[in-house]
Amino acid sequence: MTAGGPHFLLAGSGAELTARGAVAAFTEPAAAAAALRRGRHRIVVGAMPFDLGEPAALVVPESVEALTVPCGAATGRCGLPALEFAAECPVIDDYLARVREVIRRIETGELERAVLARVIEFAAAEPVDAIGLARHLARRDIGGNAFHVDLGPAGPAHTDRVLVGSSHEVLVHRRGDTVVCHPWTCVDAHPDGLLDPPDELDRHAAVVDAVATVLGPLCTELEVPQGSSVACAGDGRRLSTVVTGRIRDAETSALDLALALHPTPAVCGSPKAAATRAIAEVEGQRGFFAGLVGWTDMYGDGHWRVASRCAELGADRKSLRAWAGCGVVAGSNPALELAETADKLRTVLGPFRILATTG
Repeated sequence: MTAGGPHFLLAGSGAELTARGAVAAFTEPAAAAAALRRGRHRIVVGAMPFDLGEPAALVVPESVEALTVPCGAATGRCGLPALEFAAECPVIDDYLARVREVIRRIETGELERAVLARVIEFAAAEPVDAIGLARHLARRDIGGNAFHVDLGPAGPAHTDRVLVGSSHEVLVHRRGDTVVCHPWTCVDAHPDGLLDPPDELDRHAAVVDAVATVLGPLCTELEVPQGSSVACAGDGRRLSTVVTGRIRDAETSALDLALALHPTPAVCGSPKAAATRAIAEVEGQRGFFAGLVGWTDMYGDGHWRVASRCAELGADRKSLRAWAGCGVVAGSNPALELAETADKLRTVLGPFRILATTG
């Protein structure tokens, strides 16, 4: 782990949880969940990748601190160094080709929707203060949302690398026997301010239904509101629904719930198996982007959030890789999907001055 400062930070809704040090580490989430159930450790914090078959970065910290912090809307760049465009993966033409390939698969009936991501790489003249970036993202966000996770526990390839971002999507929050999921999906507003029911509303309903389908057997009660609300969050307007339940078995921890729910259609697509296969074949491994960040304690309580709107900082803190994805459906316009990813990148890149870019 990197020296100095907290190795883990999760902020939102006026609260901030930080953790320092590590007395144990887990690359397999199921092993971490089992250790918590046996009472071997007090709390586990960290990140899990999009593909849960890949190594996770979960640790038992030496110390944890919970603070109440103000939510704000800071502006400016807080002394962060400028970023210079270095590369993109894939290049624009290849990304457009990937979108067209997914559309082809949708048209043949292989799947209904898939989320495709792209990466933009930047170089900074001076090291970026990762914790400072996370806290600045929190101050820029109306809900105070941000995260910072040391990825070193995932293995040598991740040594001294960190994931930093700002995400509103609560995959699952458990406190006592109460379980809350808060799925979000991006929406495009029409000139009259209305939403297109067959499009945005139906896609959001599919995400909510997927969450409810998983939670149903695990809860004695489950409240799934009809309809959804529109809220401004991060880089635009999104549909939002809060699903609440009562856990059936006290042994089912927040980490267990997170593993059962991930990935939702919002970051994967539908049907899940077909979309996951398409992502692996067309996009490849996406690491910790669209994975999970959060914590679970020995009592089963915890909070796990989708790792979207994020960037990975290299060991030298001068290299930065930023991710963004878009949902591809039948009739998608590849150029518009590319533009959507550019819009989403503004969340994590907003605090920086960009010297050069493409697309």
